[in-house]
Amino acid sequence: MKRRDFINWVGLGLIASSLPVAIAACSSQTTPVSKNWETVGTSAELDKTGQLLAKNSPAGPVLVVGTSKGANLTAVNPTCTHAGCTVGWKAETKKFVCPCHNSEFGIDGKVQKGPATEALKTYAVKIEGNSVVVKAS
Repeated sequence: MKRRDFINWVGLGLIASSLPVAIAACSSQTTPVSKNWETVGTSAELDKTGQLLAKNSPAGPVLVVGTSKGANLTAVNPTCTHAGCTVGWKAETKKFVCPCHNSEFGIDGKVQKGPATEALKTYAVKIEGNSVVVKAS
């Protein structure tokens, strides 16, 4: 084998072995999310009904209400602090209501009507790109 052929084969080998790395670097389509912020869904999902329930998000169960175009987004853990049922958002009264014992919580997660005595956990929430993200505590 001539020296020139050897160098050509080594160069070709280097190019072939670095090709998967180059492809992976160029095809990444995920947008990086800020530290401690977890993606719970897309803004399109939120805009369909004005609420987004993510039962198995990395931050735990999260219910986001509002729209991606509005500045007033709210995110709470939808687990009722009284009986553990999943609360629902009632837009007409602007309250979270537990279907089990009718506990009511304000938009800030605070108890407005018992039997629940503790507020719902709240999260910081924002739109980042096309994603709805919450800050896990």
